[in-house]
Parts: sequence; C-alpha cells; structure tokens
Amino acid sequence: MTENTQQQTAPTTELPTQYAPAEVEGPLYERWVERGYFEADAKSEKPPYTIVIPPPNVTGSLHLGHAFEHTLIDALTRRKRMQGYETLWQPGMDHAGIATQNVVERELAKEGKSRHDLGREAFVERVWQWKAESGGQISGQMKRLGDGVAWSRERFTMDEGLSQAVQTIFKKLYDDELIYRAERIINWCPRCLTAISDIEVEYQDDDGELVSIRYGEGEDSLVVATTRAETMLGDTAVAVHPDDERYKHLVGKRIKLPLTDRTIPVVADTHVDPEFGTGAVKVTPAHDPNDFEIGQRHDLPNLAVMDERAVITAHGPFQGLDRLEARSAIVAALRAEGRIVAEKRPYVHSVGHCSRCKTTIEPRLSMQWWVKVGPLAKAAGDAVRDGKVKIHPQEMEKRYFDWVDNLHDWCISRQLWWGHRIPVWYGPNGEVVCVGPDERPPAGEGWHQDTDVLDTWFSSGLWPFSTLGWPERTESLEKFYPNSVLVTGYDILFFWVARMMMFGLYAMDGTPPFHTIALHGMVRDQNGKKMSKSFGNVVNPLDWMDEYGSDAVRFTLANGANPGVDVPIGEDWVKASRNFANKIWNATRFALMNGATIEGPLPDASEMSATDRWILSRLNATVAQVDAYYEDYQFAKLSDALYHFAWDEVFDWYVELSKTTFFAGGEQARVSGRVLGEVLDVMLRLLHPIVPFVTEALWTTLTGRESVVIADWPKDSGFRDAAAEAEIENLQQVVTEVRRFRADQGLQPGQKVPARLELGGTALAAHEAAIRQLLRLQPEGEGFSATASLPVAGATVALDLSGTIDVAAERKRLTKDLAAAEKEKAQANGKLGNEAFLAKAPDNVVEKIRIRLAKADEDIARIQAQLANLPQA
Repeated sequence: MTENTQQQTAPTTELPTQYAPAEVEGPLYERWVERGYFEADAKSEKPPYTIVIPPPNVTGSLHLGHAFEHTLIDALTRRKRMQGYETLWQPGMDHAGIATQNVVERELAKEGKSRHDLGREAFVERVWQWKAESGGQISGQMKRLGDGVAWSRERFTMDEGLSQAVQTIFKKLYDDELIYRAERIINWCPRCLTAISDIEVEYQDDDGELVSIRYGEGEDSLVVATTRAETMLGDTAVAVHPDDERYKHLVGKRIKLPLTDRTIPVVADTHVDPEFGTGAVKVTPAHDPNDFEIGQRHDLPNLAVMDERAVITAHGPFQGLDRLEARSAIVAALRAEGRIVAEKRPYVHSVGHCSRCKTTIEPRLSMQWWVKVGPLAKAAGDAVRDGKVKIHPQEMEKRYFDWVDNLHDWCISRQLWWGHRIPVWYGPNGEVVCVGPDERPPAGEGWHQDTDVLDTWFSSGLWPFSTLGWPERTESLEKFYPNSVLVTGYDILFFWVARMMMFGLYAMDGTPPFHTIALHGMVRDQNGKKMSKSFGNVVNPLDWMDEYGSDAVRFTLANGANPGVDVPIGEDWVKASRNFANKIWNATRFALMNGATIEGPLPDASEMSATDRWILSRLNATVAQVDAYYEDYQFAKLSDALYHFAWDEVFDWYVELSKTTFFAGGEQARVSGRVLGEVLDVMLRLLHPIVPFVTEALWTTLTGRESVVIADWPKDSGFRDAAAEAEIENLQQVVTEVRRFRADQGLQPGQKVPARLELGGTALAAHEAAIRQLLRLQPEGEGFSATASLPVAGATVALDLSGTIDVAAERKRLTKDLAAAEKEKAQANGKLGNEAFLAKAPDNVVEKIRIRLAKADEDIARIQAQLANLPQA
C-alpha cells in the first residue's frame, strides 16, 4: 500500500506543537498551484476523469452552498488524480446577465446616470471594466477552500471562445428550424425589464383579493372572479364550458364590458372548469398564458393594456397608473357602478416573483426568440432511460423525467444589453438573416442587429464542451469529453442539467455531456431550516475558515452529504471537525516522536503482535469500505468511516495499546513503529481528498516525499486477520466494560485501583500490561481484597474498591434511583394494562409509554448490576 515514485528526502519527526491552519493553508495551496498539480494534459495517455465546475456568477462570492459542492467535487478529483487518472476539474464563471447588469446599473445610479445615458457600447464596456476590477472575487475564495482546479484553463461564458460556441450552436439550431421567433405570453419582470424563463420564477403565497364582477345586463349577464382586476381593461371575451347549461343561451352573444365602451363575445371552451367558481372566466389573451391559448382557438384579438413597467396604457381614467394602483381604482369604480358581486380579502394565492429582484411577475404578450425543445428534450429523456446517463440517487430520476417529458418551448431572448447578442440581422425589406461566427453580417442602409441578448442558461448549457474548445475538435475535447460526472444540486436539475443534456446530445452527435449526474441537497442551518437573510441564519463560510480552518469546514460539509438530501450544518459541528484535525495533528506528532516510520519494508506478519495485525486488518477493510462509498457518492458514510477509523481505532486504541511496546523499546517496538508508520501513511492518503491541508503537512513530514496530492491512492492489499480482530475486540470489551463500571462507581478516570486480572487460557494474557495501563489498574499487592468481580470476554477482572468509594453512600444513592425506576415501570405498566386508556389514547401517546417502560427496565437492570458489584459493607 505504500507504492510511490515520488522523490524521497529524509523524513523528519519535527512538527509544531499545535496545528495552525492560517499559517499552513495559504502557502501549501500556492505551492500546489506553482507545481502544476491541478493542471490537465490532453496529450497524456492516462485515462481521463473530467468534472466541470457549476460556473458561479461573476457577481457572486463563496457561500456555504458553493463550499459544500466544491468540497465534494474536490474530493472526487483529488482521489482520481491519486488513482492515476488525467484529472481535469474545469473552472470558470458565468456572466450572469440580469444579475450583473443590475449591479452595474446600481453603480451608475449612484452617479445619477442610467445605462441609456451611456448608450449600449459604452455600457457594455463599463460592465467589462467592473468585471475586471470587482468581479470574480469568488476565485480567491475557492483557493481558500482548497479547490484543485486547473486554473490555466479558467473560462468565462462571455470570453471569445465561448462566444463563438454560442453563435455556432444558435446558427445550427436556427438552420435546423429548432429556433424561431414568435409572439407569445412570457414571464416579464417590470423591474429587470426583461423576459425570464419559467424556472426563474419563484412562487410564494401572497395576500391578495378575489373580486367577483358582473359583466353584461339582466338575463344577458354573468359573473366572473379575478385576482387581477386591472387586466379586465384588456378582456376580449368571457369563456364558459360548452356543456354548461347555465350559459348556453349566451354563447355567441356579445355583452357589455364594464368601465369601457366595448362589447365582448361569450365563447365556449373546454378549458373552463364549470365546477370552479361561477363557471365563467374573463379572457385576457395579452396578459395570461391560458387566456392566450383560448384566444388562439377563438381568433380573439390580443389587447395589451400595460407597458414594460406594468403601467396602464389603456385610454381612460386609469391610464398612467401602476398596475397595483389601477387595481384599487378599478375595483372602486366597479363598486360605484354596482358591478361588484363579492369581495374576499385577504385571499391567499400563489403568485410568481422574479427570482433575482423578487418583483411580482407580469404575464405579457411579447415577440421573443424560442427554442423548440420537443426533439431535444426527448433525446435528453431517452439518454437516461437507455442507461447512457445515470442519475444518482436513482430516485431523482422521476423528477428529471417529470421535467424533460413536459418541457414547453424555451424563451431564450432577454431584453438586456449584457450578454450574448442574438446573431440575427433584419433588413429594410423584412429580410431576416442568422449569421454564424465565420460569416460576415449583412451591411448597408436599413440593416440592423436584433437588440436582445440570450438567456444566461443558453451559454452555460454548452459548458461541458464549449470550455474544451468546441466547435473546434481540439485535443482537449477529444480527451476530456464527455465529462465523467456532474456534481450539482437538485435545485438546478431543471435550470442547468436539462439544458446541458439537450445541447450536449445535439452538438456532440448524440454523446451525452456526462456519464453520471450526482445530485446533492441544499445546505441548511443546524435545525434544518433554509438559510435566508430574512431568517438571520446565513453563514459566511470564510468566517468559519478563518476561525477553524478550511479542513474543518470541508469535513463538516462532507460528513453531512447524503446523496440528494439536504445538509444541516452548525458552528458546533465545525468546532468538532476542527478538533478532529487537531487530533490528527497531535496523534501523528506523538507517533512520529515514538517510532512511527515508513523506512524499510513492512515486517512479516509472523513478526507482528496481534495488535499490529489487527490494525493492518482494519486498515485494509477501511480502504475497501471507503472505495465502495466513493463509487456510490456516499460522502457522509465515507467521512464517518474515516473519522471512526482514525480517531477510535488508530488513536484511541492502537496508539494507546502500543505505548507499552514503544516505551519498552527493542525489536517489537521497531516492528510496531513500522506498522504505525504504514497506518499513518495510508490513513493520511485516505483522508487527503476531504481534508487536504492538514494531511499534506503531516504526510510530507512522515514520508519526506514531495506531496500527498500526487501520491498513490491506497489499495486494499487483501490482508485480513480475523483471529487478531477477534482478540482485540475481546480486549476492547474488557476495557470498555471496566471503564463503564468505574464510571458507575464514581471513580475518577485517573484514579488507580488494585486489581487481579484472571486472563489465563485466553489470548488476552499477552495484553495484561496494556490493559492495566489503559484502566489505571495497580498490581494486587499485600492485603488485596476482591470487593467486585467483573466477568467479561472469557476473562475476569477483580477489583479492590475498599477505601476508594463510600460504599454506604453509594448504596443509598443507587437504592433511591432503583426505587424511582421501579415506580416509573409500575406507572407505565398500569397505563398499558388499562384497556379503557388504550382504547382512547392516540397511537403516538401509547408508543411513548412503551418507550418509557423499556427505558425503566433498562435502568432497573443497570442499577441492580451496580448494586450487586458494590463491595459488601
């Protein structure tokens, strides 16, 4: 397990007395980058392993979600690098169209300017300037975390190469009639002044109002209900179900639209639910997606009554009012005319909000560019159904299929200036020309380019192959596409994953962009609550890294990472992980000072003690277990396995059991020192992908080699020793049981007690010195009296407790505790034996009483055993 070709220098046992992450982490990371450990060579003959970073927004900074995701990706890539793969973790950032434009516009507002004061070219130049000066701070924060990305390959979705990729695929989709321009209802943000996609709309329950309004007169009237009274100014029909007998006499007639001088038809449409409300609905085709579809079926006019800022444009007294002002004014006017039949306030209903600025979305009829997703989405679904791409955990497949199997055409145009401008030119006589990256746009009087830019997800959907040089068939593309795995949150399964699947299969001749999609959950606070500024529970991971070290933050995050499940995290857990890093440091330092070494070959098993063979057996089992968990993306389980192996088995047991050997010196100490060196070497390599900094400092000190980053990943040698494992398990039982007894009797951990160990005939006899040291047991001595005797694991430990405890006081305390436990048992039995109580009590109440009874039984047995073991008065 120690094969390695790194150059070796003389190892040193000198380590600072305390681990100081702030002094270690920065210099180590700089050294890793300088030596090019994270770079990837497309010419290498090693098998490839590729992961792309979900590109963070250029406006962003490292938050706990980033830190969590990056920790998992870094662990995977570090391990694969150690396994001999040509590993590429592709870094980069997203230009984040709306978010970035908003940031720069706010900066301009401080100067009393708007983007229109600068003009498009100057504004875009200002954004580039902001990006150079202020954008991308997340890169430095990623280095703080220890991200092993190939920095020389860093990409940006607006750089020249990726812009060429965007223009190429737009042209290809356009020529294949998969991109088109049409007037449809879109989600419009009156604050950002752009269309946004369905998946960028966040729905929440808002307090609104439901107003029932009478349209028409007398028998030729009906009542409609709406939460958006202001849109009635754009009504062009009322719809009823064709089979609704209440309204058959009205179908085909025209009725008066209140507050206007217009009449509108009553149409019959199967979309209407006759059981909902009055069974009649107002139809506003220019301001509602369902109404738009009804309008298309009945050839209704589309009457827009709001501008891009959601201000009323319809002629009349409401013109110029904001939509919410108009809503109140229109309801008041209808009330004055006696048109209001009913009002309900508050009326809680689900309302869409812009995910970026939280403004209420306004459905709006608009001319936009669309991707015809039908064939692309089918291919994306089939790739998973056919097994080309695996989703992990598998239960997430249903969510994926629910999405890709029901995708609507994707609105890809945005009314912004920052982004990839749509490569379409319009001519003076209605010509439309789509221009590829190597084509010259048409010139001459009257020609102009489309003013819209593309949705940010359009360019990030190309990320797995555009970052490798596509559309050119580069060496990197040939080597590193498709990606091995995509690690990302289930929250962007629809935003990003489905886009990459559609574009990758389309652009790369049916080859999906990755073999596996490994989905993780969201980071939440320690109570499982979503982190939000409004809740006051948002944590800056940099603060924790400053306080406890990056390894502590990484280990805490990995230790909570069950596939597809949200991850709770609290500061106390980070402190515990800091303590783990300190334990690794201190225990390794002690081991190095007491003979741990990797010098020379590993001794033959016949030369080793049972303790040596046990720890090597457990080491190999841990290697196999950790490998299995990695292959299944079980980060929490592998972290837990490493924690307990390192802390419990290596430090708390093996090191402690070996102390007597080390102190005695001689050949056996040399053998155990070599075994301990082996264990530390392998253990630190196993831990390295999760906690890279502390393991690098310790491993290079232990081995004298260049870096654990480029060390070989440990392999299970197959060594197992069931007999040694059973022997040490028996020893552990003895020590654990006696420690528990000592604690029950109120003895201090360091308090020495005379004892006789009856180990004859068992393998434990060879461990008497270690057992006495661990349990603080003195030799019997003169006048020894066995006042307590503990049979355990085939051995007996007799203790002389005379003079160490107040037997009378202890017996009195335990007798009182026993009486309380017996009373608790009697009460629980009484309730469980009462048929009337059981007939009426809820199941959860009965279950709690059963739990109380079981606990009382346990307490009684424990206390009785303690009383039996007390010395006789």
